[in-house]
Amino acid sequence: MKPLRNLSLLLLAIIAFSCSGNKAAESGEAYVKLVHDEENQRVDVTIGGQPFTSYLYTDTLPALTKPVLFPVLSAGGSRITRGFPLDPQPKERTDHPHHIGVWLNFGDLNGIDFWGNSPAIPAEHAHTLGVTHHEEMGKIESGNESGSLEVSMKWYNAQNQAMLKEETRFEFAGGDAWRRIDRVTTLTAIDEPMTFNDTKEGMMAIRVQRALEHPSDRPVTLSDAHGLQTEVAKLDNTGVTGHYLNSEGDEGLDAWGKRAGWVALDGTIGNEKVALIIFDHPDNVGHPTYWHARGYGLFAANPFGQATFSDGAEDPLNFSLNPGESVTFKYRILIHSGEIQAEEINEEYREYSSR
Repeated sequence: MKPLRNLSLLLLAIIAFSCSGNKAAESGEAYVKLVHDEENQRVDVTIGGQPFTSYLYTDTLPALTKPVLFPVLSAGGSRITRGFPLDPQPKERTDHPHHIGVWLNFGDLNGIDFWGNSPAIPAEHAHTLGVTHHEEMGKIESGNESGSLEVSMKWYNAQNQAMLKEETRFEFAGGDAWRRIDRVTTLTAIDEPMTFNDTKEGMMAIRVQRALEHPSDRPVTLSDAHGLQTEVAKLDNTGVTGHYLNSEGDEGLDAWGKRAGWVALDGTIGNEKVALIIFDHPDNVGHPTYWHARGYGLFAANPFGQATFSDGAEDPLNFSLNPGESVTFKYRILIHSGEIQAEEINEEYREYSSR
């Protein structure tokens, strides 16, 4: 097996996947189809013959310090996720190169930072960084209603010691105007007690494209389609339409640092109106979770930052696992094309909560 050797090959694979068209649908294959490309270390997901997302687990790209889902597309074909740093798009921000697609990790596990690890971190801080490594591919199933992927990972510190074992199951589904990802992740402490120390840097996250950001007039560094960076004193907010709403009625930037069962981010990408909604399952630790939902495009659910998000009003959770103990997290990502009302989201949330 020949692994993917460089970024250009990854981009060619992404382009080929994105241009795959209706071939699967025309051939009578499963409506939700998963294909494992072992050579390029990825699993591609199509719905109705149209690209949806890919599970990337290559460890030959410096930018990938954890497996991710990238890119993620709407039912109408719009890119939901930011392209930078893997596939830069015009007028994108170039901050936080560790924000790639959809991922799950944390910024302070026994003092080790899995969240912020990227090639941008100075070498002198390398000893504080962790890597999540794909260990084993489990069951891969396609289907007419949904498809699923099971994977095993381990979280390693800089000394290559495994700290956590991760077992994750993804379920993918969709229709004419929607796409959905259900993620169930079980984390198990291996040889030593593990503590998720209180920090805002976590946990189940997606970094969205420019059109879904909140308008901003702050100076920023932007990327062109070739990844070249330009300092911009004041942003052009043309086409920037993002707006948060949570289950408690908080809107806009007020959704950051609040507890809620779900948060929706809606906007318009080109001619497509979309809403990106993340649901926190009631079985999760710290439910309803706090939300690290930033105007610049980071959208994350984090149960382990309660002192940070509450500005000290709540005690630090500092959630711990003894060796062999496990904790499971369940999240749903729903991408809806067109208008959707809060009551419709609540109905979806009630259905998801009962699972």
